[in-house]
Amino acid sequence: FCNLDTETFSTLTEQDIANAVGVQAQIFTIVNDETFFYPDLIRGMIVDKEYGQDLAYYTGSTTGSTENGDICSQYTPITWQVDRKCHLISASSFDKLCAEMKVQRDDMSLDLHPHGSRELVMNDLVANSDKIRE
Repeated sequence: FCNLDTETFSTLTEQDIANAVGVQAQIFTIVNDETFFYPDLIRGMIVDKEYGQDLAYYTGSTTGSTENGDICSQYTPITWQVDRKCHLISASSFDKLCAEMKVQRDDMSLDLHPHGSRELVMNDLVANSDKIRE
């Protein structure tokens, strides 16, 4: 919703917002090796060489420990794109990301530490849009 004026934003429903939101995820092993330095984590998923190439796509919702099988997220469905491979990344890449998060116009200081994830929900509550990888 970059550059969306407040008046227009106030007319959006929760579903309008959910339809426009997606999540990208990558898993890293953090190493002290500058060979694996990536300077622009703040811009999103790394797509370089084998990074961001083998993705799983699925429908879900927002995460967090406040969502569970009894209380569903109001922002659903959301498309998830998850890199299947665990990649190496330098510790200094995350140092730079945290420094950049501290100077954003929107306060990101509450996101500078790990957060919990919700418990898995029962199968009958999950989306039926899975596709088997060939």
